[in-house]
Amino acid sequence: MQSDSSSFDPVSMAAPGVRGLHPYIPGKPISELERELGISDVLKLASNENPLGTSPKALAAIQQELQELALYPDGSGHDLKAILAQRHGVDPACITLGNGSNDVLVLLAEAFLTPEHGAVFSQYCFAVYPIATQAVGAIAQEVPALPDDHGEMPLGHDLKAISERIDNSTRLVFIANPNNPTGTWLDSAELEAFVANAPKHVLVVIDEAYFEYQDPEHVVDASAWVNKYPNLIVSRTFSKAYGLAGLRVGYLLSSPEVADLVNRVRQPFNVNSLALAAASAALGDDDFIQNSRELNRSGLQRLNQALPELGFRVYPSAGNFVLVDMGSDSGPWYEALLRDGIITRRVGNYGLPNHLRITIGTEQQMDRLLASVERLRDELGTAQQAGA
Repeated sequence: MQSDSSSFDPVSMAAPGVRGLHPYIPGKPISELERELGISDVLKLASNENPLGTSPKALAAIQQELQELALYPDGSGHDLKAILAQRHGVDPACITLGNGSNDVLVLLAEAFLTPEHGAVFSQYCFAVYPIATQAVGAIAQEVPALPDDHGEMPLGHDLKAISERIDNSTRLVFIANPNNPTGTWLDSAELEAFVANAPKHVLVVIDEAYFEYQDPEHVVDASAWVNKYPNLIVSRTFSKAYGLAGLRVGYLLSSPEVADLVNRVRQPFNVNSLALAAASAALGDDDFIQNSRELNRSGLQRLNQALPELGFRVYPSAGNFVLVDMGSDSGPWYEALLRDGIITRRVGNYGLPNHLRITIGTEQQMDRLLASVERLRDELGTAQQAGA
């Protein structure tokens, strides 16, 4: 039988949820900007990576593991799970490992969502939540965030509105704390009350990708509630504070029953041997995490002071980045900074066309960023004038 290539239409063959899906767009890589503009010494402040690099203990573990690359990794992740279980006070059966936290969030959608059941999430939430939901053809319900003029937490999650949106078809509620790209956060009492009152047919997923960057005096650790609430799931990642973004390793904490179901759709060997070794070692590098947290705190304080002095609005953040209102379309700012060799992140795809998300860097990197912004402000006009 001969095929007629002119009638070949793969879009019509795709699953309904995939046809209208827009893939996740990561921050521009350094190598891409170097190729495009023929420049070097590029500063990437787009993807919330750790400017201090990788935990030295993790690097040592990677070097040792290199001798075993001909062997498959431990598909169960036994050693890493044992360390995580001790750290979080849970049974190893409560842990699901993934190729970054993105992977485990997608696994949740695959395990629990159907065309008849859906997920609820906030406006301005992490892009993977709606993508994972739509990809499996499930019902996606976006709840308006708190308004831009809402006191101390503009654009934050509105837990009351989220609770009101839950119905009998809801299976997952995604909550990022702190949230990306807004940097907003929820306090412990408010968040635990939401979990405690959630219907038992709903799994509450609290994404704590930026957990390590929270203020130690006000830290919210939802992992401490996993043994208390069987319908609570907490996700974490090693990509941010631990500096392992290139290896991709994350995990879920949940009841053993939920973990068992998620592991049924998890691919075998989804976490490579270098990532397993590095993550296990990184968990013991408290000095690296402390240094990362202190650098981030000082960087946040500096941008929170310097950018408003230059005429820009900076939103409160508990992550390792700030959301900045450029006053009008952020495109010209993004492009101008690229020409200066600085990669930031446009967030128009999140519904914030006037904003840039900027990762906190070292003191020298923040010097360079602020000098560039001040110079470009004179060329492009102040944000206050543009937004008037």
